[in-house]
Order: sequence, then structure tokens, then C-alpha cells
Amino acid sequence: MGMSYAYDPHGRDDTASIAAVHRALDLSADLIDTADVYGPHTNEELVGRALAGRREKAFVATKVGFVPGETRLRKDGRPEHIRAAVDASLRRLGTDRIDLYQLHRVDPEVPLEESWGAMAETVRAGKVRALGLSDVTVEQIRTAQAVHPVAAVQAEISLWTRDSLAELVPFTARESIAVLAYSPLGRGFLTGRFASSEDLPADDYRLVNPRFQPENLVANLPLADAVRKVADGRGVAPSQIALAWVLAQGDHIVAIPGTKNARYVEENTAAAELRLTREETALLDALPAPAGARQ
Repeated sequence: MGMSYAYDPHGRDDTASIAAVHRALDLSADLIDTADVYGPHTNEELVGRALAGRREKAFVATKVGFVPGETRLRKDGRPEHIRAAVDASLRRLGTDRIDLYQLHRVDPEVPLEESWGAMAETVRAGKVRALGLSDVTVEQIRTAQAVHPVAAVQAEISLWTRDSLAELVPFTARESIAVLAYSPLGRGFLTGRFASSEDLPADDYRLVNPRFQPENLVANLPLADAVRKVADGRGVAPSQIALAWVLAQGDHIVAIPGTKNARYVEENTAAAELRLTREETALLDALPAPAGARQ
């Protein structure tokens, strides 16, 4: 997302972003997650260019269910929208199949069974290999499963967003459903890069995020400091500690940190080999809840 949308949208560098995707594939970090609304549409096009000649090395995941509105994104889970959107995504991605097609959000105006039924049609048509959901409840997963298998669920999981650990993560483990943990670095905050809201680029989405508001951001600095202390003790980057903690929450959890820099791709990927000690885990588990709602 951050390559084309929301995070420093005026700082786009497609050449660097494509190099980051290539480096990820070289390191066997092959899950490339995007959405039709990122840009809108331009991120799928960027991914398509990045995967030209390398498509077989990548597991491509994209999403449907949001459309641009006059002032903010609007949910659209109508079957006719999904049927048209999958063909548009295939065209922009330059591929004949999507490995994981995800319903970005459940549309409250459309029964989930209808949206999910249209998603299932894309699998039967050979356009999609598997289906996923994003930001849903356990009950919504059960509803979808009654129509078609749920392969994966996206949820925000990080050291400052732990809501899903109580019910969703155990449920998905029992059901053999993968969890894609988005924003595992706390939208970049847990890397220690932001000491104040002035450190954020102009027009960056995080400037309106409650946790990045000046008073909340200052109140949350001790969380980033604690992660940095653990990282310093191990001689690694704070991002690697934050990612290792997320991965330790379950064997079925896949962290999907975003970056547009090949160096950070290398740093993030190395976190998969990092194992936290019992003492480090206890310290991180005891961190207080952050100030501010997550979005």
C-alpha cells in the first residue's frame, strides 16, 4: 500500500518500489499483498510491472470491497461489483490468476453470503485460487465458511494492536485458516522513526490516525523505547523484534510489513529467523495498551 497510497503519497518512487519487490522475491518472501483501491488502481499496476517475467515466483494477493468516495473510501460488496473488479484486477496485475482474493471489508448493505458467493464464483471460473477476508469477526468467518472455504483472514496485529489475539487467532488456528497480520510494525511507529507528528510527511494518512495525534504519539513513545531496548540488547533492529513478536503468536500467522526500500525488505525478512527469549517475550507482553484508537 505504502508504495502508492496513504503513506507519503507524494514521495512515490516506482523504481525503488519495484527493486524492493524484486529483492523480496530473491529472498523467497513471495507473498505480495495489494488491493484495487490502493492508488486507486495504481498499486496493482505497479505490482504487475514488478512481477513481469517473475510471476511464477510470487504468491499474489489482492482485495476487493472498497471504492473511492467523494471524501473517503466507501464499502461495496455487491456481487456485480466483485464480478467486474476481479477482471479489472487481473488486467492491472498482468496475470491470469490471483492466488488469494480477499474481501477488503464486509459491506453492511449487502448480506455477506451474497458477497462471498460472488467471490466463490471467481474460484469456480479459474480466475482465483483461494479466498480471504479482512477485518472480520469470528461469526462472519463462520458465515463465509458455510458458503465457501476461507483460506486466510487479514487482521491488524502488532505490539500495539492485540485485539485479535483473544478470539480470532485461536479460532483460525483451530480451523487451519492463515492469518495475515497487517501493520505489524504499528504503521511504522514501532521502528522508532517517529518522535513527533512533525516527523511524518505532509499528506501522510497517519497524520489523521488517532495514535499519531501529537498528545497520543508522545504518550506512546515508551512503547517504541521498550522495543528499541530489547533490540539493542540483541544487536538487531527494532522492526525485527516487533516482527518476531508477531510471528511468535502462532505458526499460522504471516506478517506482511510494508516497505518501499530494498534495505528494509532485507531487514524485515531476517526477522523470520529471530527467536525471542522467555524474558524478552514477557517484557513485550507486559507493554501497556497504546493511547488512541487504532484508526
